[in-house]
Amino acid sequence: MRKAVINAVLFPALAVVVALAIFYFVRRRRRRSVLPSHGGGARADRFQAASASGGYIAGGEEALLRFPGGEALTVAAILEAPGEVVAKSSHSTLYRAGLSAGEAVALLRFVRPACAAGAEEAAAAARVLGAARHPNLVPIRALYIGPRGEKLLVHPFYAAGSLRRFLQEGINDSQRWEIICKLSIGIVKGLDHLHTASQKPIIHGNLKTNNIMLDADFQPRISDFGLYLLLNPAAAQEMLETSVMQGYKAPELIKMRDATRESDIYSLGVIMLEMLAQKEVANDKSPNARDIHLPASFKDLVLERKMSEAFSSELIKQSKNSGKEDNLNAYFELATACCNPSPSLRPDTKKILKRLEDIAR
Repeated sequence: MRKAVINAVLFPALAVVVALAIFYFVRRRRRRSVLPSHGGGARADRFQAASASGGYIAGGEEALLRFPGGEALTVAAILEAPGEVVAKSSHSTLYRAGLSAGEAVALLRFVRPACAAGAEEAAAAARVLGAARHPNLVPIRALYIGPRGEKLLVHPFYAAGSLRRFLQEGINDSQRWEIICKLSIGIVKGLDHLHTASQKPIIHGNLKTNNIMLDADFQPRISDFGLYLLLNPAAAQEMLETSVMQGYKAPELIKMRDATRESDIYSLGVIMLEMLAQKEVANDKSPNARDIHLPASFKDLVLERKMSEAFSSELIKQSKNSGKEDNLNAYFELATACCNPSPSLRPDTKKILKRLEDIAR
């Protein structure tokens, strides 16, 4: 009898302990930090104490570079932030993470060691990229360089998501002529800043709708500009090959490190065509040097000037009702000019911006 009573009390108690242990383990797994800890507390104190060195804090092969808006970030806050995977690519993983005990949400891009450039090369590139500030650019808040060669970029988080998602979801607003003009002008302003604001232009290298984030008021912000500079040559080349498959790569671009302002303009033209067509671009086959180098979904429309077939039906209706049909045609002509197979014949950002502002009137 006594044994039965003990069993009746003991087994339920053990079951509760086991259940609590499982719950704790699962919870930790779900909210695991972006990077494994490497003795974060002591190291974070050492980095914090050295913060007077102008934002660059180094220790052996470790470094933390802080940029405007990221001055308060610490190594511990970055490495121990609970993260949720948002996207993955061949070279990196993108996390949405809560920093400072959930007070702020950020995007953390973890560049895998096997794909990353060397520490000194990455730090030099990050200083240039981190200095770029414009209302139509996604700023870099910080770059962490780890002891195993890993890199971790910290960006603001934009809840409205990417331009790609905006177009894919078929939101009615994306078919409004005013919104298309606002998005286009904002994207070109951001790209113009990258190309002309400093003595040496910053080349995006991988401009596409997935790399354009949106504010709540449809203000576009270009992200991941110059990301290829933080990758080793093999990983950068793989990024370029992905761009080929997605239809954004300029025909003359063979190596990612040879990306130019003109190759960025080509990608811009494809994005403009996407906004008109309200559908994602895709190459049905590998590019042929004898063909006009446009995504297959647009090539015939451009060659035959079948402009009405390139636009969404709702956009055509809006343009007719508002007397903007000529503006719509002019926008199409500008987009195809950006996709000219000859780089020297593509307009630069200043000319594109002026033309867009005229078209939007």
